[in-house]
Amino acid sequence: MAEDRAISIEFTAKKPERPIIIEGFPGFGFVSTIATDYIIKHLGAKPIGRIVSDKLLPIAALHKNEVIYPLEIFYDKKTNIIIVQALTPVEGLEWRLADAIIRLAKEVNAKEIIGLEGVASKDEIKNSNVFFYSNREEKKKALIEIKIKTLQEGIIIGVTGALLMKVKDVPFSCFFVETHSELPDNKAAAKLIQVIDKYMGLSIDPKPLVEKAKEVEEKIKGLLTTLKEAKAVKEEKKLRYMG
Repeated sequence: MAEDRAISIEFTAKKPERPIIIEGFPGFGFVSTIATDYIIKHLGAKPIGRIVSDKLLPIAALHKNEVIYPLEIFYDKKTNIIIVQALTPVEGLEWRLADAIIRLAKEVNAKEIIGLEGVASKDEIKNSNVFFYSNREEKKKALIEIKIKTLQEGIIIGVTGALLMKVKDVPFSCFFVETHSELPDNKAAAKLIQVIDKYMGLSIDPKPLVEKAKEVEEKIKGLLTTLKEAKAVKEEKKLRYMG
């Protein structure tokens, strides 16, 4: 696969060998963003690199005097898991980012890529269901054995949608959770965490995520508001320059 000059992968630490990669990009209910954040905190995963593109909105967040990158790569040595976390919208870069994830998987000789995604539901949901897709029969059998249903019908957009069409050489399993809201949905993310824990045996307790739903939702809403404001400022500067 040819190197995409618009998107590069930069490692700041030694590359892991044969890890599992979990990816989560902003989508319906922001469940993937919430879930990856929760997994990173639970595992105590450390940043080992980032995905960089000059096509992304140039926003650098600061937390405790440390720069937080919009597309960061975390790693937990104990479980040999890489988590790719996206904290910024990636519209227009979905195909290229899917290629970058596949490139990352090949660089580290990944055992499997796991995608986390929300799927919109028209009906009011009291208890979100989680479904799966896998491109490997042995993974399908394992997931059916732990009583997770296959997703029979659905429209998947974004980076995960692109990965569904592109990933061939690496085992790829994707988990979809129902969400009825475009606002952060912690309860749906907790359901996703519960299934991931069942599949991977990470001993993650989703209850604190539900208990702190309001706190985390406000955090995500605040981040989204900041991103919108930054985008508006950028557009205003562009118009002034053109004028």
